[in-house]
Amino acid sequence: MLTGRSPSAYVDRARPDVAVVGAGPIGLAVAWRCAARGLRVTVHDPAPGSGASSVAAGMLSPVAEAHFGERELTDLLVESAARWPGFAAELTEASGAMLGYRTEGTLMVGLTGDDLAEARRLWAYQQDLGLPVTPLRPSELREHEPALAPRVRGGALAPTDHQVDPRLLVPALRTAARRAGAVLVPGAVRRLADLDAAVTVVAAGCGAAALTGLPVRPVKGQVIRLRAPDGGPPGFRHVIRGYADGEHVYLVPRDTGEVVVGATVEERGDTSVTAGAVLRLLRAAVELLPELAEYDLVETVAGHRPGTPDNAPILGALPGRPDVLAATGHHRHGIVLTPVTADLIADLVTGGAPDPLLAPFRPDRFAARADSVGAASAGAAVAPNQRTEEESWS
Repeated sequence: MLTGRSPSAYVDRARPDVAVVGAGPIGLAVAWRCAARGLRVTVHDPAPGSGASSVAAGMLSPVAEAHFGERELTDLLVESAARWPGFAAELTEASGAMLGYRTEGTLMVGLTGDDLAEARRLWAYQQDLGLPVTPLRPSELREHEPALAPRVRGGALAPTDHQVDPRLLVPALRTAARRAGAVLVPGAVRRLADLDAAVTVVAAGCGAAALTGLPVRPVKGQVIRLRAPDGGPPGFRHVIRGYADGEHVYLVPRDTGEVVVGATVEERGDTSVTAGAVLRLLRAAVELLPELAEYDLVETVAGHRPGTPDNAPILGALPGRPDVLAATGHHRHGIVLTPVTADLIADLVTGGAPDPLLAPFRPDRFAARADSVGAASAGAAVAPNQRTEEESWS
């Protein structure tokens, strides 16, 4: 770690203080925060922003994503979501770019009685955690979104679950990091031993497995993008997360007229788009919002979330390698966790005491699975088909 001196003391050295592997939202945000503290930063990625962030919907949903048995992860999501308003304002000022940041909130709905019963069990759990969830009758739902299907049996409002556009976020972070002094190196990192920096931050999504030995795996997700007819805005304002005849689906409206519909969750490593997945997603979407049947179908795409055995991120120093920090494994939560990950990792880089928030997410919780971490981080090559850019997803 860079301890004992102020960050400005490192600026004039030829050797970088920090090498970040991965130029997705996580890697770029870490680079921006470190460079803004006066550190000399390089960011290594062969294709910045081409990972899962280019596919992700950008939901900032600590409430809707609060699931049974994930209390510590929920706490981290809530903390990061609370930082998003300030993070968005600071990033907009630093980059001069808009982020598509919207705060209308999220409606969670159930189409059938069975769907609503399943949803209500989760909402009760979320309320028990003290999260802001307001149950709504069908008539109250339609006061918020008149375009919802008459069949929708009920729902709830999560007013603090917001959204951002990842396809705007990544360029803004690149600009902010560059203006702060970070340097992008457009090449793949095959071995961490090839990097010469005081501290290395591995924000390489699924590529972190080959570089570090950590148990990060690709979790496939297929997504559809629609566009409102005649170039107008979508006919709804809130993010809608719904259960429709047992199918889970989300609908994210953009200011541009785009609607993101997703997403499948598949334990597969390919990126093929399948007719069955498109059919299921479109059927569920139109069941909830019938007007979507008239929208243009503009994109079908698949990407990989970086999953871990407990579905939680990996944050902190590798066992036996205090000079190598992991910032990966964010699974569905890469976008919402960007601010808190960047802050916590930048604090570690500059020698700060580990924040208690990091404790449940340390890499050494997988020590039994990654007994060869030291050797892998020192010299293991990346498999030819394994991407090394950040694969954030939400």
